[in-house]
Amino acid sequence: MASPELRQTLQEILPELIANDPAIRDFVLQTVSNYYAGKTETESRFDRVLAELQRDREEQSRKWDEQTRKWEEQTRRWEEQTQQWAENNRQWHEQHRHNQEILAELKRHDRRYESTIGALGSRWGLYSEASFRNALKGILEESFGVQVLNITDFDDAGEVFGRPDQIELDLIIKNGDVIVCEIKSSLSKADMYTFDRKVAFYQKRHQRPVSRKLVISPMVDDRALTVAKTLDIEVYSYADAVENI
Repeated sequence: MASPELRQTLQEILPELIANDPAIRDFVLQTVSNYYAGKTETESRFDRVLAELQRDREEQSRKWDEQTRKWEEQTRRWEEQTQQWAENNRQWHEQHRHNQEILAELKRHDRRYESTIGALGSRWGLYSEASFRNALKGILEESFGVQVLNITDFDDAGEVFGRPDQIELDLIIKNGDVIVCEIKSSLSKADMYTFDRKVAFYQKRHQRPVSRKLVISPMVDDRALTVAKTLDIEVYSYADAVENI
């Protein structure tokens, strides 16, 4: 082992020897080559490290670019899908509005048709009633010798309708007997009660008894039939025939 004085001396003179004496420099380099890599090897290793780092950076950059491209593609698809949803929503609202307009128009036509049909039905009912009344009057008076009258009174006390109103009745008079007849296109339960009150009003006003109460109608509510039976009103409807008059 070298003494401290020798190590001190070497540290002082060795740098100058290496710088000025090629043989000493080669000897020192050869001696330390087993412990330290040379410049060429060091540079080679450094270049390899740099090259590996460059490849890693390029690979990472490629992966990043690929991911960015995927994100952009996904974003583009999402925007297209959003636009499609918006377009579908717009079309749905337009179709809904159009359907509502059609429905409103159909309702307007329906109300107009109902009004027209109702008016025609009402007019047809009135005309039918008048036609049947005229036919009944002609047949009975000319062929059976009975008297058919259509009378109109005014109910001042409102006994029939609950308020003062005009009262109209069809009478068939045979051998002094009075038959009151109601001819209508349709009859409800309430109509039966009204007819019975009209008969009572006639008897009270004219002081003449009524022997029979008849209603003639092609359409009679089932509930009205029960009322008619209770009030002793004869009902003739559909294929029924008026007999024994």
